[in-house]
Parts: sequence; C-alpha cells; structure tokens
Amino acid sequence: MPEIRSESEDIALIDMQATTIAFIGLGNMGAPMAQRLLEAGHRVIGYDTSADALRVLSEEGGVAASSAASAASDADVTVLMLPNSEVVEAVLDSGLAAALKPGSILMDMGSSEPLRTRALATKLSRERSVELVDAPVSGGVKGAVAGTLTIMVGGREYSVARVTPILERLGRPVAVGDVGAGHALKALNNLLSATHLLVSSEALHVGARFGLDPEIMLDVINASSGRSGSTQSKWPDFVLPQTYDSGFALMLMLKDMRIATGLARQMGLPSLLGEEAVAQWARASEALGPSADHTEIARWIPDESSRRL
Repeated sequence: MPEIRSESEDIALIDMQATTIAFIGLGNMGAPMAQRLLEAGHRVIGYDTSADALRVLSEEGGVAASSAASAASDADVTVLMLPNSEVVEAVLDSGLAAALKPGSILMDMGSSEPLRTRALATKLSRERSVELVDAPVSGGVKGAVAGTLTIMVGGREYSVARVTPILERLGRPVAVGDVGAGHALKALNNLLSATHLLVSSEALHVGARFGLDPEIMLDVINASSGRSGSTQSKWPDFVLPQTYDSGFALMLMLKDMRIATGLARQMGLPSLLGEEAVAQWARASEALGPSADHTEIARWIPDESSRRL
C-alpha cells in the first residue's frame, strides 16, 4: 500500500529535495527551461523527437530518454512543453499517461485549450491519481534563457504550492485560478499581443510612408498612450533590425488566438475585433508559410495593403 503523506509534508518534500523532473519537448522554449532546472540542482530526464535536442540535454547534465513514457516513469513532476491539446493528448495516449506515477504532477506549460485541459485533469485524477497543473508562459526565448518568464498557473491550491518552487527557477509564477485558468489567460493574452502587433504595424507603416522616422515614432509612442509590448519590444528588437527572429512562430500565435476566440464563443460572448484579427493573421500565415516568425506579420502588412487597395 502506498505511503500516505499530509499535504504539508508533500509540499516540504518538493521544497527541500532535488526533484526528479521529466521534461517532454526540448524546443526553442523547452531547452533553456530544462537547462535552468538542471542548474537549480534538479534531476532532469528529457525527451524530444530531435536527436540534437537530446544530445544537448545530455551535454548539460540531463538524462536523455528514449520515449516520453520512459522519461516520466520515475518523475515527481512531468513537464510538457508541447504546441497544443492534440499533441498533448496524443503523447499521453502513446504511453505517457500509463507511465505517470500515482501522486505525481503533470504540468502542461504549452498552450492548450482550457476546457480540454479541465477534462484531461479530471481523467488523469480519476484513472491515474495524477494531478494536472497548467502553467503556460509569456516572455519568449529571451525570458526562458534569463529565467524571467511570466507563468500563469492553474490548478488546485495544494498542487500549485507543490510546483511553485520549481516554477520560480523559470520566472514569476502567478496562481490565476483552477485547472484550465492558465491556458485561458495565456490565450487571451496572446490575442491581445497579436492584435497590438497588427495595429501597431499598420500605424507605423502609415507613418513611415508619410515620411515619419520609425525610430522617432516609437520613441514618442512609447512615452504615450499608444504604447504596447509590440512598440516597446517587438518592433525595436525584431522588426526594425529586420531579423524577425523572436523564436515564436506565427502559426503558434494564430493557434493561441483561435483558442481565445473559441473560448469567447464557448462563454457566449462576442469577440468581434478578435475574430477580425484572427482573419488577418490567417491570411498572413498562408502567405508567409509555416516557418515564419510571428513578428514577420509586420513585413507582410505593406504587401497585403498593396494587393487589397
């Protein structure tokens, strides 16, 4: 019969001991996050379909697993950094769910659909005695490397308390509600971010064509009421230098936007501007292709305007 601990004892266990963490998904975001957990003294067992990602993890002191299931079989906490609910559910169905230890925590740090996350949490609790916490992040690759991510955490208070010391190694965790709340807030945040970038880019291109200097425009806007993350970071860091290398794909931004507008429909509320932004981003995605960085929408706008005028 498994040992039974009080909730306070379980929290202390996570606080005081180096935790074994399975990390599934070692891409642009996952790789630096796993590295920070290794640097914090945790044992990290990783899995990714990329042999190069596994090699890098091994070189940094982690353990490369042959499958998601083998990575998680001995883990106290299993982190998923995967692109969407479909992939999360497919990976779980491929053997990961059966490998999770009863009493362990599964932490979905990607961008999944809030209501599907809630349904999955109920299923894992009932069938595996596993707690699900959703903890999507904002801050991009730069934030993942620096450990300055904003982490939107959804889950039972007890489960959130257990993983908070781990998340603090990655950035600033904020408890936002019950299971699914993190995924809901992440999608809504990205709908705002995408809409800001779209309209900021339209305004800046108009000003440039009129003859205004984009750098002067940004300086004034960022000291005025029109400022946003797009004018303060995305345009200066990725658009003006024409590098378009934020590390976050346009197709992933579009996916998050659709989660947000889909949630609005499920809640019986309109999202008129959001739906129009989704339509614009969908056209950009079709034109720029699946490998495009999300900041490339700024260079797509003048071409699209020329076609439509």
